[in-house]
Amino acid sequence: MEKTELKPAIVFHYFEEVCRVPRPSKKEEKIRTYLLNFAKEHGLSAKTDDAGNVLIEKAASPGKENLKKVILQSHMDMVCEKNNDTQHNFETDPIDTYIDGEWLRAKGTTLGADNGIGIAAELAILASDDIEHGPIQCVFTVDEETGLTGAFSMKEGFMDGDILINLDSEDEGELFIGCAGGAGTTAKFPCSMIAAPEGYFFFRVTVKGLTGGHSGDDINKNRANANKILNRYLVQLMQNYDLRLCEIDGGNLHNAIPREAYALCAVPMSDKEAVRVDLNIYLSDVENEFAVTEPNLQIELESESSCAQVMDAKEMKRFLLSIYAVHNGVYAMSQDIPGLVETSSNLASIKQGNGEIMVVTSQRSSILSSRKDMSMMVSSAFLLGGAAVTTGDGYPGWKPNPSSEILNIAVESYKRLFHVEPKVKAIHAGLECGLFLEKCPSLDMVSFGPTLRGVHSPDERMLIPTVDKFWRHLVDVLAHIPVKA
Repeated sequence: MEKTELKPAIVFHYFEEVCRVPRPSKKEEKIRTYLLNFAKEHGLSAKTDDAGNVLIEKAASPGKENLKKVILQSHMDMVCEKNNDTQHNFETDPIDTYIDGEWLRAKGTTLGADNGIGIAAELAILASDDIEHGPIQCVFTVDEETGLTGAFSMKEGFMDGDILINLDSEDEGELFIGCAGGAGTTAKFPCSMIAAPEGYFFFRVTVKGLTGGHSGDDINKNRANANKILNRYLVQLMQNYDLRLCEIDGGNLHNAIPREAYALCAVPMSDKEAVRVDLNIYLSDVENEFAVTEPNLQIELESESSCAQVMDAKEMKRFLLSIYAVHNGVYAMSQDIPGLVETSSNLASIKQGNGEIMVVTSQRSSILSSRKDMSMMVSSAFLLGGAAVTTGDGYPGWKPNPSSEILNIAVESYKRLFHVEPKVKAIHAGLECGLFLEKCPSLDMVSFGPTLRGVHSPDERMLIPTVDKFWRHLVDVLAHIPVKA
């Protein structure tokens, strides 16, 4: 099958157009320009706010003017992750998509279907002249992936609909009516460097090939965290040898489970072979523990040239033990919704520079008090290690409303179209809906989308047949919006 044969043609046409426009988080200028030009070309009114969010408005179909106003919403930015052997500049290069069986993928990078497919669906609605709908506002927010900045900064009155349909979900056939709130906790450890000792063997240990994924959607799937895997080995070495740490780096994004990490280390030359033997034993243990979720896990040890400096031994010990102690993964499951993660934390990234090591983590929970407790737990492990710790204000969750009018419309629409009951769920990932609800308490909201897998990683892919179902469902829901009282 060729990409030009994909159905629905109008949605895939606009998805390919979106893929050609660079749109890293915090650098959405090009996609914003594209959207404003699109509105102009189609004779639609458009506006932006100080944050850079875009709203494009479309009048109702003839005879539908008295329906409730619907806001369709997606975010402009995408997570920019690539494989180490992939040459790609996310600020200038288009995403190179290809068909792999029933899946649409990108070559060596994230696909950006999160949330490019939502943008494409909105554009298809705006461009179509054969779809029945009431008044529509299409909202495109900035910087969802790194801090929900667009939703945070949006002023009351920028959008003024009655119903909001968020198009940023990743499981076709599932309707989402709630999401977790979250916050980030950052630790800065002192990293004093001293002269490297003589007669030491210097080596690099690298963890790679992990599955990774979204720190909300995938946190319950027992996937390995590269930072944790690396740190565990380093602590073992520290217990048995005179380990010295020269450099450490792992992970990148606060909302991605880290797939790769490395450390540049040294031990006395007499222990050179022992650390290799220890690695083989450790690798065997970890492969056994993650046999199902990490089939491509690799841990490599390579000799390195001597470093001029190593980290102060006491600071290194406190840092490594703090990383070992800090919680990572699921902490509690929901007592209200079976199978839903309630509280979790992700050890997202470790970066060294400017005399310190910065560790970024993110905590999520559907209960605010539990999220604060999790953040304090993470902070405590870091504070005991001598780090300076800050936790951000975070963002609110979206409390489920099972009696929602738009939910009932979406459920009935799905049953009518596909003769099966959709699943009604809450999601552990953060959606912008909680922030919208703070600004517009009367909004009635639901979220749905096609099936995506591997988001926030180069394995991101979109299940092609579900895009048509998602589109048909969206169009049918718009045709059944009730009259405004």
